[in-house]
Amino acid sequence: MTRFTRSIRLRVVVLVLTLLPSCALLRAQDAPAERRATPDMKFAIAGTVVSSISGMPLERASVSITDTGNPANARWMVTSENGHFEFSALKPGKFSLEGAKRGFIPAAYEQHEQFSTAIVTGAGFDTQNLVLRLTPLALLSGKVIDEAGDPVRNASVRIYEEHNDADMVRITPRDNASTDDQGTFEFAALAPGNYFLSVEAKPWYAVHPISSPTERADTAVNIAPSLDVAYPATYYGDTTEAEGARSILIKGGDHSQVEIHLNPVPALHLVFHVPGDGQQGFNAPMLQKHVFDTVEYVQSEGTQCVDPGICELVGVPAGRYSVQLQEPKTGQIQQSTEMNLFKDGQEFDTSGSEPAARVKLTVKMPRHEPVPKQLYVSLGDSRRQIAASQTVNEAGEATFENLIAGKYAIHISSPTKRYSVARALSQGVEFPRNELDVKAGTSIEVAVTLVEGVVTVEGFAKKGAKPIAGVIVALVPNDPEAHLDMFRRDQSDSDGSFLLRDVIPGSYTIVAIEDAWGFQWLQPGVLKRYVDHGQNLTVGELMKGSVLLPDPVVVQPR
Repeated sequence: MTRFTRSIRLRVVVLVLTLLPSCALLRAQDAPAERRATPDMKFAIAGTVVSSISGMPLERASVSITDTGNPANARWMVTSENGHFEFSALKPGKFSLEGAKRGFIPAAYEQHEQFSTAIVTGAGFDTQNLVLRLTPLALLSGKVIDEAGDPVRNASVRIYEEHNDADMVRITPRDNASTDDQGTFEFAALAPGNYFLSVEAKPWYAVHPISSPTERADTAVNIAPSLDVAYPATYYGDTTEAEGARSILIKGGDHSQVEIHLNPVPALHLVFHVPGDGQQGFNAPMLQKHVFDTVEYVQSEGTQCVDPGICELVGVPAGRYSVQLQEPKTGQIQQSTEMNLFKDGQEFDTSGSEPAARVKLTVKMPRHEPVPKQLYVSLGDSRRQIAASQTVNEAGEATFENLIAGKYAIHISSPTKRYSVARALSQGVEFPRNELDVKAGTSIEVAVTLVEGVVTVEGFAKKGAKPIAGVIVALVPNDPEAHLDMFRRDQSDSDGSFLLRDVIPGSYTIVAIEDAWGFQWLQPGVLKRYVDHGQNLTVGELMKGSVLLPDPVVVQPR
C-alpha cells in the first residue's frame, strides 16, 4: 500500500440496547480473559473530588453515577470532609461519573467540551482511585471610561465567548450587562476560556441638530461641532473593529478586571429619501455590521425629516456597514453588499445595491416520515456564518426572504435526530456540494432530500496493545469542508472504547488523537496528516444498527 491508511472490514450487528449494552458486546469480543467478569461479581467506583486549580479535596460535593446502558439506573451521594466518594456493589458495566458543587462548574469525569470518559467496571479495571476535578467559576468585571477619564453610566456591555468546534473556532455573544453610576460592570459564573468585550454608549452631552439647508434662521440652533458626536462600538483593547479586539483568557477561579476607554468621533447625518413628505410614515435604512461570527444591528440616535421627502439618520459613527433599504415605489427590499459611510450629509446610494433574493426550500424526509416539530434549516455563508435560519413547517417548507446574492451551504438540525442533506435540486439541476448559488433579485425553489444517521460505530482506541482513555476519536468525512454535518466525535472511555452515534451514510476516515480538544480541524494541513494514518470506513445507505470495528484505531500523538 502506498498510504498508511488501512481499509477495514465491517460487520453489521443488530443493535438491541435494551437487551445488551454495546460496551458489553465489545468487551466480550476484545477484553482479555483476566478482565472478563462473571455476573455475580461486584465492583465499586470510588475516588476523590478536588478543585482543578488547587487540588484541594471538596467536601459536600454532589457526585452521581449513571449506567450508560440504562440511564434509569442512577445513584448519587455527597462527598465526605476529605472529598471522598464511593459507590459499591456495582455490576460489570459502564457508568458516567459526574460532580457538582456550588461555586464550581458541574463536570463529568475527564470532561472536555460536551464529551467525557465513562468508567468501566469489571475484573482488572482500577475504578477505586479516581480523581474527579471540578473547576471554580470565574468572574470578569471592569469599568468603562470616557475621554475625560470619567465613568460612563448606562453603557451596554456585551461579552462574547470563543468556541472550539470540530470545524472551526467561532466567537458568539454570551451575555449583556449595563454599567452602573460608577461605570462598572460584571459577568459572573464564567467557565474557563477566551472571551471578548464590546461597549456601546452615547456621550451624555451629545446633540444632533437638524442639518437642513432650508431651515429657518429664526429657529436654527448653533451647535458646536464638538457636541455633534457619537461613540463608536468599542472593543476591549480600545479598538473600534472586532478584528482588532484583544481576547481575555479566563482561567478557573479567576477574578479578572479590565478597563475600556471610549473616544468620541463626529456623528454623521446620513440622508435618505422617503415617499411624499414623510409625514405618513417611512422605513429608515437598517445598518448592520459583522461582529466576530455574528451580524449585529447598529443603533443610531434616530431619524428626523429635514425637508419634504428628505430625512436623516443621525448619530452614526463613520464606518463600513451593510445597509438594508426599501425601494420606495415597489416596496421591494434592497440590500447593499457593503457601504462605506464616512461623509456628513452623505446619501444612501442604492445604485450599488442589489435586489434581494428569495429561496424556498422543500424538505423531503427519509422514508417519507412526518416532518419533526423541531426541524431547522440554516444557510451558511462563505465565512461559515449562519446567514439565515428557519423552522421547517408541517408541509416540509421553509422560505428565506431578503437574501444577499452569494453562495450558501444548507445545514439541517434537529434536537431529536441527526440529518444531512443528500441532494439539493432546483428545476432538476443538482447543486454541487449542496451549495446554493443565489443570484441577486432571483426567486428559486429548491428540493432538499435528507438522509438520517441510523448507524453507530464502535471500537477501541489503542497505542500498541494498550487501550487509551480520554483521547478524541473523530469520524472525518471525505471532503470535510462540504460535509461539516457528517463529522462525529467521541472521547474514549476508561477501557479505550468509543461510540460514534447517528452516523450518516458516506465515506469516512477514523482517527484517534491525543490531547486534540480545541483542534481547528479545517485549518489547511491540520487534518490531513492524521487522516493519512487513519482507517477508511464506508457506511452504506442500507446499513443499520452497530458497526463493530475488528481492528483498534491507532492513537496518534498531536
